[in-house]
Amino acid sequence: MDISPALLLLLALGFCCPGIYGQSLDIKVTSPKDITQLQVGQKLQLECQTDKNSGAFWIHKDKRGTLHFIVFINSVARTTFGNQRTATRFEASKHNTNYYLAVKSFTPQDEGNYFCVMNFNQMLYFSPGQPAFLPATTVAPTTCEPTTKGGKTEDPNLKTPDPDRRMQEDLNFFCHIFIWVPLAGACVLLLIALVITLVLCRQTRRRRCRCKR
Repeated sequence: MDISPALLLLLALGFCCPGIYGQSLDIKVTSPKDITQLQVGQKLQLECQTDKNSGAFWIHKDKRGTLHFIVFINSVARTTFGNQRTATRFEASKHNTNYYLAVKSFTPQDEGNYFCVMNFNQMLYFSPGQPAFLPATTVAPTTCEPTTKGGKTEDPNLKTPDPDRRMQEDLNFFCHIFIWVPLAGACVLLLIALVITLVLCRQTRRRRCRCKR
């Protein structure tokens, strides 16, 4: 039976709630030596080196800190992509305990950090992020003047978002969905059962009253 990629990711994130980052698995992502000289349209191949044969996820965190599920490669090298558009932009494969991901034609939207993720013993393990960015273009330096608000000086450079915090918030969001959605469904079923029980009891009481008359 096929399982949708979204369900696979939710199940994995549900297992991760007790602890997301583990230390018992050896996961490392390697890239070509010329990754610092990426060009638009170039093919980029990443390799996830592991010591387990339990399948692996590839996840992309873009420059805004948003997580994108790319593909799941199971233990027999079967691939499950997030959607049809993702399947046309990426290639995935497996050899022994190494998992490969290739960006067919690198574009600015592919910039960010790439993670290899494994679910082992009901724990979710992340590899160190592999950065992949196009060479920065030379731009004239600009100075940001502090703004004054309410008599206080605010420096805009102090308000840079924390990517790791954003990633943690996204993972917590998936965990909350995995836990609270089934719980809410169970509460609705209990409420329906209670209403049906009250209606049946009221009908039974009316029948008894009629028999006594």
